[in-house]
Amino acid sequence: MTAFVAGATGLTGRSVVEALIERGEAAVAHVRPDSGRLAEWTARFEGLGATVDTSPWTAEGMVEAMGRIRPTQVFALLGTTAKRGDGDYRTVDFGLTALLIDAVQAAGLDDTRVVYLSSLGADKPRGAYLKARTDAEAHLRASGLPWTIARPSFIVGDRDERRPGESVGAAVADAPLKLIGLLGGRRVADRYRSISGPELARGLVRAALDPAAEGAVLDSADLR
Repeated sequence: MTAFVAGATGLTGRSVVEALIERGEAAVAHVRPDSGRLAEWTARFEGLGATVDTSPWTAEGMVEAMGRIRPTQVFALLGTTAKRGDGDYRTVDFGLTALLIDAVQAAGLDDTRVVYLSSLGADKPRGAYLKARTDAEAHLRASGLPWTIARPSFIVGDRDERRPGESVGAAVADAPLKLIGLLGGRRVADRYRSISGPELARGLVRAALDPAAEGAVLDSADLR
């Protein structure tokens, strides 16, 4: 197995790289070539035992990377870290994900499984963020590539950028869900309560290695 991790510098992405290395798998962590922290991220990932790829986010750059690396799994963990306007969701959350999927196709990697990090609510989208996620899911399904889609609830952990709305939302949701779990609704509670970045990462890697997870849509309960 050789896994390409797009979005490796995010909370979930860096945890996925760590989880892959812990399982003895080859991990290629993608870092933007124009990142102001390129040297820092390179040292961090290489220190773990991963390879760092700095291919540009262009169609040509990603096709070249896929053809050169020939990953068996691609983790699409892309998303904006702060809302700067609805256009960001189309450009990043959908646009870069679609570009990555198209690059896997163009490189002829018909057996490469794409593990896409979507969001709870993408099946009934409201607002630009969930609409971008829904469209990315549809693009992946239409590609003909093997796929696994993850729809977690709130993802919590140490981020480089603060997300107070997400932290508050997780705290508000988790309290009643804990009670629901104690009253016998464990599956419901596990689906909707928050999940940490490392726990989610371990679930994503486990799913990527599981033949039964191909073509599956997984929620937080499945990924714990």
